[in-house]
Amino acid sequence: MKTSDFDYSLPPACIAQTPIEPRDSSRLLVLKRDTGTLEHSVFRDIGRYLKPGDLLVLNQTRVIPARIFAHKPTGGRVELLLLRREDLLTWECLVGGKGLGAGRHLQVEGGPEVLVVDALDGSRRRVRFAEPIEPYFPKVGHVPLPPYIHENLSDPERYQTVYARDPGSAAAPTAGLHFTPRLLDELQEQGIGLAYVTLHVGLDTFAPVTEDDPAEHKIHTEWCDLPQETADAINKARQSGGRIIAVGTTSVRTLESVARQSQIPFGYDVVHRPSSIFPYTGDTNLFIVPGYQFQLVDCMVTNFHLPKSTLLMLVSAFAGREAILDAYENAKREGYRFYSFGDAMLIL
Repeated sequence: MKTSDFDYSLPPACIAQTPIEPRDSSRLLVLKRDTGTLEHSVFRDIGRYLKPGDLLVLNQTRVIPARIFAHKPTGGRVELLLLRREDLLTWECLVGGKGLGAGRHLQVEGGPEVLVVDALDGSRRRVRFAEPIEPYFPKVGHVPLPPYIHENLSDPERYQTVYARDPGSAAAPTAGLHFTPRLLDELQEQGIGLAYVTLHVGLDTFAPVTEDDPAEHKIHTEWCDLPQETADAINKARQSGGRIIAVGTTSVRTLESVARQSQIPFGYDVVHRPSSIFPYTGDTNLFIVPGYQFQLVDCMVTNFHLPKSTLLMLVSAFAGREAILDAYENAKREGYRFYSFGDAMLIL
């Protein structure tokens, strides 16, 4: 397996620059894994493909205005993109600017002083603010839209899911952007359950794999949480024959990470699914590539992903590389919109 196996060409015109309104009017490409067949639909009709007893698992993380600007003592401007909070004052971040080694002092525009504590790999730095930065977010923070989006977003809430609750992400779990409160209510009335996890999304989730061999790619750690209530809902759905439908690759990674934590430690064949799962809060660096044996996820709602990305590898592991790439070619021909503000897929 090579990284080039997950490459495809995409005309820039296919990249959605603005979200569609209303949210659930986006298109939905339905891929059936057992037959490889495709069906074209609209997201508001997703309930046609679900059945009573199924359980949607949604990532309720909330994007923080993680892009802030600071100045060096010399006056030079620096960009900080906050990725992960380590304690009350310390963050891991990406920096844009030169001469930002350990010991460098900066002044946030309209905010506190900040010290570069450690130089990590590449443009990553560990920084420590003189006081908590969160109270300054409304004044100094900017929503960190992906670099392939060139249009200004008039309403920052449009880059949040309607159920976003737990602040901490540097990017949105975009598969969930298609849901409206009304659609969620309709699905529940249909007998489909809703359960929530949290995974705070880092930008590495969207970064292309640059190594020729995906096995050499280092996927960075993200924090996730699956509470008792969600574990109970998953166990109940599975016991009654319902399907676990992960909304987004972040929910997939959370569910599969929890499945690994829930394995019986002795005499257990990991190809088989654990009979029940347990709550989990902690880090995950799970990197899913073709050959991975899924243990919890039965179906997946997802957007169309960048070439050579870990996300494209994940959905290829779930549905097969050739089936996914064929579906992408079909989507291009049919005028689907790609990436964060684009259309969706349902993989059954």
